[in-house]
Amino acid sequence: MSESIQLKQSIVVRARPDVLYRLALEPRRRAKWDKNFVSAAYEGGDGRLTNNALVRFKFRRQLLGLAFTAKYGQLQPPQRGGWESVRHVGPLEKLTQAWSFKPMPGGTEVTLSMNARVRYRWIRAPIERVLNNMLVSTLIELQRTVDAQGAQLMEDVGKELAEKQRAEQKAAKDAARAAKKRR
Repeated sequence: MSESIQLKQSIVVRARPDVLYRLALEPRRRAKWDKNFVSAAYEGGDGRLTNNALVRFKFRRQLLGLAFTAKYGQLQPPQRGGWESVRHVGPLEKLTQAWSFKPMPGGTEVTLSMNARVRYRWIRAPIERVLNNMLVSTLIELQRTVDAQGAQLMEDVGKELAEKQRAEQKAAKDAARAAKKRR
């Protein structure tokens, strides 16, 4: 008895849909920025992003290093595209990934959907966690790749804020100690 997993997340990225489309769906580009994959390459054929093109993906070791072949489909540049596994992927009967890119003021709304059919009911929960982490990290890495300066700025602002809070807490503790000594 197989169990289904359906995940979907959206983020807004400051880039044009056509740029994001190529980054997300072109295998060689995807392997460069997506930390979940060790490699991605076309299998045979002319090596172009077309419907029914076969691509060989290999996950990193933390994702069991699974290698699988996927077939591209539903490609409508630059609005959407995706792929589905040709055969089972480890404990999964089927794994599909679909992207959609919706232009909006200031960027593009990127939606990533993943669907999987788990071969064994007992492994559904851990696999769902792994796939959800993979989905979120893929969107974050895409954001970072396109808007490296913006992502770095957000990280720096976060660090500065944390340091400021630590300094304020230390000052408050010091003031409390000084007040206690005066009593």
